[in-house]
Amino acid sequence: MFDATTILAYKGNNKAVIGGDGQVTFGDSVLKGNATKIRTLHHGKILAGFAGSTADAFNLFDMFEEFLENKKGDLLKSVVEFSKAWRKDKVLRRLEAMMIVLNNEHIFILTGNGDVVEPEDGEIAAIGSGGNFAISAARALKKHSSLDEEDLIKESLHIAADLCIYTNHNIKTLKLEEKHS
Repeated sequence: MFDATTILAYKGNNKAVIGGDGQVTFGDSVLKGNATKIRTLHHGKILAGFAGSTADAFNLFDMFEEFLENKKGDLLKSVVEFSKAWRKDKVLRRLEAMMIVLNNEHIFILTGNGDVVEPEDGEIAAIGSGGNFAISAARALKKHSSLDEEDLIKESLHIAADLCIYTNHNIKTLKLEEKHS
């Protein structure tokens, strides 16, 4: 598990949302409180967030974007090919980062071990040091409230920030346009 961040994503019935806090730490010191660890990819159709080394994460975002372009935005095919490349490459395997990627149809956690994990419920995923706090809060709020996807992400991340010393309350979110039936 990587310290210094919390990323939470929710592929709900109406929209897909990802959120993250802004804290960057070095050892036991806070270096920055307003970092952005989430972004849109492939013409705004994919959401992504990272936990781990910032420099490594930017490299991974750029590489993953290339796979998305080569696969014409097909998230499932892109994560499979990306994970193969990440696992096989000696340099990439040393990167200290994890990613969550999602669109309105899929949500995945990607690791440097070449893992592609689709959450058991297919809806909510979290990474980073506050990930377990955030996902617990999100599951409880989903079950016992009527919060929309974005508010659920924000509230869950605030709960994680209250509990995890590597997570702060500087929450940023991104969402995909609502699904149309």
